[in-house]
Amino acid sequence: MPSVVVTGVSTGIGHAIAKLLLDKGFRVFGSVRKPADAERLIHEFGANFTPLIFDVTDEAAVHAAAAEVRAALGGERLAGLINNAGIAVSGAVIDLSADDFRRQFEVNVIGPIVATQAFAPLLGTDDTLRGSPGRIVMMSSIAGKFGNPLMAAYSASKHALNGLSDGLRREMMLFGIDVVIVAPGAVKTPIWAKAEQEDVSRFANSPFYPALLKIRAMLPKMDESGLPPETIAQHVLDALTSPKPKAHDVITPGPLQFWLSTKLPPRWVDRIVARRLGLQPAK
Repeated sequence: MPSVVVTGVSTGIGHAIAKLLLDKGFRVFGSVRKPADAERLIHEFGANFTPLIFDVTDEAAVHAAAAEVRAALGGERLAGLINNAGIAVSGAVIDLSADDFRRQFEVNVIGPIVATQAFAPLLGTDDTLRGSPGRIVMMSSIAGKFGNPLMAAYSASKHALNGLSDGLRREMMLFGIDVVIVAPGAVKTPIWAKAEQEDVSRFANSPFYPALLKIRAMLPKMDESGLPPETIAQHVLDALTSPKPKAHDVITPGPLQFWLSTKLPPRWVDRIVARRLGLQPAK
């Protein structure tokens, strides 16, 4: 039975990934932050699921979980590590604090780095373990190819994750460990509800406040039109099991829109986005 570690499995994409992999015969070690979520998932997923309680920003807790997984594997290697946990911080660049950016990057960039370092020996850098080298799947976003206004912190974190993943993939060739980027567009997950509930009243005096409210009004529509998390889970399964997985697997409900956003001249895209959000200067 191949074993994998998935971070952030309490809801959304991570939950769908864990469920699909369990259905396909994997043993899943899934991270959650709350003991209550661990208990819930044990009852929901059954005997082949083991919860790991840690926050990806807590380096000591992540390494302790890696030691727990090593003991459970009994000398076998992991088949995969799926770095899925993430958050989205909204607000204009000049309105957000440095701590806001640190929180965004701690979860979305430093978290995958810490998890990768902790579990790399179990994936194949430790040559005393048995089995084939595992794979690392990085959960990125199409925001890693597009700088979204008022979501620049999130976009920057996903740009950073993409660069990190490409460099890591070339390094891990030494051990036969592949690194795959899965980059979804809008997905029907609780991340939109969490973003909608975020208190933005601190930006009430900002000139960007009207545009921020427009983006918040769009969130329910993004949820409705988003891809089901099960679709993303299937792509993760392919990344783990395909003989030759894509290095960058982009999945979006609006492929034409995404293609245009990356192919049109940047100034054209600037004007389209500015008109949509009311970011044009007053005449």
